[in-house]
Amino acid sequence: MLNIKNEVLVRVYLLAGVVLLVAFVITGRLYQLSVVQAPKWEAKADSLFLKFVDVEADRGNVLATDGSLLATSLPFFDAHFDVKAEGLTDEAFNSNLDSLAWMLSTYIDQQYTPGAYKEWLIALREADPSTRGIRYVPIAKNLSYYKMQMIKDFPLFRLGRYKGGLIVEQRSERERPFKLLAQRTIGYVRDGALPVGLEGSFDKVLGGSKGKQLMLRVPGDVYIPVSDLAEIEPNAGDDIVTTLDINIQDVAENALLRACKTHEADHGCAIVMEVKTGAIRAIANIGRTENGNWWETYNYAVGERVEPGSMFKLASFMAMIEDGYLKDFDEKIPVYGGKVKFYEEDMVDAYMHGQDSMSIREVFAKSSNVGTATMIQHYYGDTQRPGAFVKQLRRFGLDRATEIEIGGEELPILKDPNDAKSDWSGTTLPWMSIGYEMLMTPLQLLTFYNAVANNGRMMKPFLVDRIEHYGETVKEFRPVTVKRNIASRETIKKAKELLVGVVEGGTASNIRSSLYTIAGKTGTAQLNYHKFKSRAGIRHQAGFCGFFPAENPVYSCIVVMSEPKRGGYHGSEAAAPVFKEIADKCFALKADVHPPVNAVPRPVLASAQLPTIDAGQVEDIKLVMDWLNMTCYAESDMPDWGVLRPTNDSLYLLPRIVQDKRIPSVVGMGLKDAIYLLENRGCRVRVRGIGKVARQSLAPGTQVSGRPSVILYLN
Repeated sequence: MLNIKNEVLVRVYLLAGVVLLVAFVITGRLYQLSVVQAPKWEAKADSLFLKFVDVEADRGNVLATDGSLLATSLPFFDAHFDVKAEGLTDEAFNSNLDSLAWMLSTYIDQQYTPGAYKEWLIALREADPSTRGIRYVPIAKNLSYYKMQMIKDFPLFRLGRYKGGLIVEQRSERERPFKLLAQRTIGYVRDGALPVGLEGSFDKVLGGSKGKQLMLRVPGDVYIPVSDLAEIEPNAGDDIVTTLDINIQDVAENALLRACKTHEADHGCAIVMEVKTGAIRAIANIGRTENGNWWETYNYAVGERVEPGSMFKLASFMAMIEDGYLKDFDEKIPVYGGKVKFYEEDMVDAYMHGQDSMSIREVFAKSSNVGTATMIQHYYGDTQRPGAFVKQLRRFGLDRATEIEIGGEELPILKDPNDAKSDWSGTTLPWMSIGYEMLMTPLQLLTFYNAVANNGRMMKPFLVDRIEHYGETVKEFRPVTVKRNIASRETIKKAKELLVGVVEGGTASNIRSSLYTIAGKTGTAQLNYHKFKSRAGIRHQAGFCGFFPAENPVYSCIVVMSEPKRGGYHGSEAAAPVFKEIADKCFALKADVHPPVNAVPRPVLASAQLPTIDAGQVEDIKLVMDWLNMTCYAESDMPDWGVLRPTNDSLYLLPRIVQDKRIPSVVGMGLKDAIYLLENRGCRVRVRGIGKVARQSLAPGTQVSGRPSVILYLN
């Protein structure tokens, strides 16, 4: 019996020991978790309910050279209601319920009555706290700043985020005030798409640095801001000031668009560059969309390599001049009636003129393919020196990319007889001379023409003038010289002479101006000459490249139009008129290219040409006389009012007496001064006509009694 009892006690003690041991282990573990490792687990718990999210910075603006906005970010707001906000009491909710419902019905959504809004708000307040989205109920989206400020002042919401439950979230949308204008050049940055244009190239500059905001997870796996302010404030992006002139860009865009519509072209581009600096003042690109509309679908000016056609003949002639082959432009050369064969390929002129010979000047002015290719073949092909021709082209910089700030540009393709990969053949040289068997972008060709206009100095084209932060310049981009001399001064001088001849009496005589001189070259290229031997199905490209005024060039410009189908496909018919329209606008805008109106001494005016009676405040009259640089004689001590009177060939400023209680003489005054004087004396003024006061109904000096009526007759 005793043994059994002892055995039971042993088992009890053993069980108790095990229980105590387990309890001790559990207690120790609890202590470890709740005390020793408390910070670790608290942080882990917080991470399940709190997280930091990025806050986008205000993106910088893209500005035109005069400060006009080309691209900017407009703020839009979304308003949500946290109906279970910690500081939102039943008393505050109930006392503001009716007025809040009325405001929501009146200003947010008029489809719902105040009663419907009230029932909705009560249902939200009484809903279970675990209801999905109950702490993030949408009130309104895409609100303007003004509308958002109004909502913040609504009953209950005006108590703020914690006590009123209003959650405001801001986001930005990129806007272009001028819509189509330079759209492709300005570009964009979008999720899932390649960055385009200046927006893409300067994304880091414009984008600034992101901030951080703490977000709280609420039922329904929804995160709401803990506060209205970010824990780490974002830094706004910088602005970029471009070289684009909004007025020149506008005329280039519209002129190109009209021409593309008129000629039913597939697409086209136009570029205007400042000669001395290389600054791009306009860059327009127009193309057809899938639904037949016109839009800036692609940056053809920078990214599309094409065969330049006859616009390239300038380089061919300059190579021959530089090598000493062309000394007398009046020398006659054979053109074989406008058709010649090189090996098995026929080359023809654009027009079958039937002439057997032309002067070198005529060959260029009339854009003879046969004449140009014959000379190049004679001087470089027949002498087995095609490499010398290509060497000159490279010296002109025609093998270089412009390295403009926006992406999409590729190197020009210029064949070389010494390069096995160039696929050089017997017909390459003559066809290269007229702008085929090579590829370059319109901007690359314009850079070459701009160098000719700039007396041989090649400038790097650029689109960004400076970077600013809140109006302060952060970085400035200065003009960059690529080549100091692409050719000798004599060659440049003769090249300009040839280019002027094209407009004065050649293929571009239709754009000749009586106000200023244009220098340039037309170009008509056949896009698919390898595939077709007849005109059926042939596609063309029209172009014109040049600069103005020719004597002292300010701007260079190129216009290229692809596949014009109506109203002529030659460069002179489709592209040159666009160039002329752009040039006329630039000429009108640029004051310093006009001859000064005061270049000759001002003649002495006869008394009949001087103002007869001009009256008004003396200080105003003196200011006008100074601005007009005209002399008037006046007494040293003049009253406030005076009148100009001519005597012989001089002007005299005489005093006009004005008394307080008498009708003053206002003849010769402007209406503003006349009304001021008369109404200050209690008169009621009526006006007839326009201009200065020629006559008044009450005689000057009449005693003022009561409120007399005065009629002023203007002329």
